[in-house]
Amino acid sequence: MGKRIGLLGGTFDPVHIGHLRSALEVADALGLDELRLVPNARPPHRDTPQVSAQQRLEMVRLAVDGIAPLVVDDRELKRDKPSYTVDTLELMRAELAADDQLFLLLGWDAFCGLPTWHRWEELLQHCHILVLQRPDADAESPDALRNLLAARSVSDPLALTGPSGNIAFVWQTPLAVSATQIRQLLASGKSVRFLVPDAVLAYIDAHGLYRASN
Repeated sequence: MGKRIGLLGGTFDPVHIGHLRSALEVADALGLDELRLVPNARPPHRDTPQVSAQQRLEMVRLAVDGIAPLVVDDRELKRDKPSYTVDTLELMRAELAADDQLFLLLGWDAFCGLPTWHRWEELLQHCHILVLQRPDADAESPDALRNLLAARSVSDPLALTGPSGNIAFVWQTPLAVSATQIRQLLASGKSVRFLVPDAVLAYIDAHGLYRASN
């Protein structure tokens, strides 16, 4: 049996309990050996993060410290070009054994936006895609994804076989937490206790991140 490795990318600006709870739920449900949180350097589809890449990386490191099987993968921050997921998957796949399974975790909104991604049709050559479905997610996928879902969708994520090639949906406990909300609270001087791990909150406070003066 090969390893089962998950990948959750994001700006993590800042990392919060929504990211971490989603990651842990998927890791537990699928019995992942490792779930890598991959901070984006220059995400093509998002605004430029408010704080430095190094600060975002440090917050993710603090958040997952001692919480197996969550780990940090900083390869995108070392790349001097936009963070294209297909490039990251290619590099990871080259490092893995042939029978290792690689799972790309995507929220519903990100999944619906896949047709705008760089070389998106190649993603399933390198990984399986796990779509994190929330009860409030719009169940209609874009037309561009209908044929792909018809051909590649597997109803039970535990039934995904082989190293790559299929899509499955994973039901998620909804946590109404967003990085935008956290940044707004901090900018207005309000507490974000219990929305981020205590170690992340201490780091934000120590460095004065996201405050109105920034």
